[in-house]
Amino acid sequence: MSRQILTVSANTSEEQRDDAIEKISNLLDERDRLQADISPPFTQAEDELGQSLMQLEKQVVQALERYKQTIRSSITATQSKKEHVKSYVNPYANVSRDGTFYDTKS
Repeated sequence: MSRQILTVSANTSEEQRDDAIEKISNLLDERDRLQADISPPFTQAEDELGQSLMQLEKQVVQALERYKQTIRSSITATQSKKEHVKSYVNPYANVSRDGTFYDTKS
């Protein structure tokens, strides 16, 4: 399951982002349900598997953090583009009136 999360988070483009987020969410939900069934005592093989899963979990956390940062930077870029378009369409919308010269001799 963790390997599937790593695969989905690594191989998605911006167009497939919504599907990838849904897949990751479903995989995390399923993993949470399965983790509830884990209970000691563990055999030697289960302990070794658990150790390898702990290493894999660190990779999953890093991959999801990178994915989250990618999404955040994309959102920031989109918002910046929207503001740029607004200022291009109406360049005088945010003009400050401080320091305006008034002629008092009229």
